[in-house]
Amino acid sequence: MITSLDQMVEQVKELKKKFKIAVAYAQDSNTIGAIAQAIEDGFIEAIMIGDADKIVEVAQEALINPDIFQIIDIKDEIASIEKAVEMVRNDQADVLMKGLCGTDKFLRGVINKERGLLPPKATMTYVCALEIPKYHKLLFVTDTAVLPFPDLKQKTAMLNYSVAMARRFGIETPKVALISAAEKVSPHFESHNDYTQLCMMAQRGQIKNCLVDGPLDIFLACDQASVKIKGVPTPINGDADVLLFPSLEACNSFYKGQMLWAGAELAGLIQGTTKPVVVMSRSESPKSKYYCIALSCLMV
Repeated sequence: MITSLDQMVEQVKELKKKFKIAVAYAQDSNTIGAIAQAIEDGFIEAIMIGDADKIVEVAQEALINPDIFQIIDIKDEIASIEKAVEMVRNDQADVLMKGLCGTDKFLRGVINKERGLLPPKATMTYVCALEIPKYHKLLFVTDTAVLPFPDLKQKTAMLNYSVAMARRFGIETPKVALISAAEKVSPHFESHNDYTQLCMMAQRGQIKNCLVDGPLDIFLACDQASVKIKGVPTPINGDADVLLFPSLEACNSFYKGQMLWAGAELAGLIQGTTKPVVVMSRSESPKSKYYCIALSCLMV
């Protein structure tokens, strides 16, 4: 079982394969640095699409040889996104990655009905693996970036995507905690109705390969001592692998707090697309960008 992001990187290296990544509007210094590191480590080839002069300039300022990249000169932001998506859609690249372009513009390219990477009726969401110094293993959380208030169908997709990712890390039966402010079902929390349905679906075998329980607070999900103190019976038992949050606001605030105050790092991906899609916040570290690149290769 992979228990750290560095172990994940080693697993990718052991595949002995180079994956092609198309980067949209690639003249971003953090992205260029992370891509260069992954190239040096031998598991990717990069197609950098954007303003060629700026890509070369930024690379040289960081003492990176721009010749390690395949550069496609497209100075227009939207055209750069469209070209990157096209290359991934046409199997000229294995992974799509956001560079300096706006997230909204980038995602519009991804979900384009005629030329994008999202199948009809698929749910697009986001799952990330967090490495938190005080937690004993990786923690998969969803949805940090896409769905503001997911409904039952979307929560089901979020759960299944998270379980699938955790299983790629060697966790045979991930423990999924449905996170809330309280552990008792209450009419004051709309998400609790969905949580009840998700638990029933798991019990009936409609959701497979995992243990599901909720609502649970963070302590019951991730701290065994709190389970004993509160005396709440739960199969998660303070040992969660996956945290599913009721809203983007809650999940986004949780993961950013972990990164800001707890020194966490992450690797995350858009889910639901036909190929891996890497979208990073500008506030995330170059190391996390590197980890996202490695995760995308693991999930190809």
